[in-house]
Amino acid sequence: MSQIQPARHEQQLSRQVAKTTTAVTVGGSMMVLSGLTLAATVIGLVVATPLLVIFSPVLVPAAITIFMIMAGLLAATGFGATATFVFYWMYRYTTGKHPIGADKIDYARERLAHAAHDIKEKAEQLGHQAQHQVKITT
Repeated sequence: MSQIQPARHEQQLSRQVAKTTTAVTVGGSMMVLSGLTLAATVIGLVVATPLLVIFSPVLVPAAITIFMIMAGLLAATGFGATATFVFYWMYRYTTGKHPIGADKIDYARERLAHAAHDIKEKAEQLGHQAQHQVKITT
């Protein structure tokens, strides 16, 4: 029993050393890659800045135009996908296949119908009261 304890402790220690070594190796590699990426970005910016300054009267409007075109295409695609889903949902709802959210729509429709009925009754009561008061005053 006494030999099992040191062996378990050595096993845990070796795992800890392996984890630490792996973490230091991966972390160091990522730091080196990060430094290389930063250096390449700075060098690229130094090289590209004069070209950007020279061609900016052409590049800025082109970039704005491309941005507007891409935004329009993205919006059109999104609206088209949404409309397709809505039509699909309405088809399933009207054919009685009970799509997601149909129970909430039915509940809201029932509440609206009930509220409309209550308003109609209240309007009829007020109309009768008004007619009654007109008869009394004349």
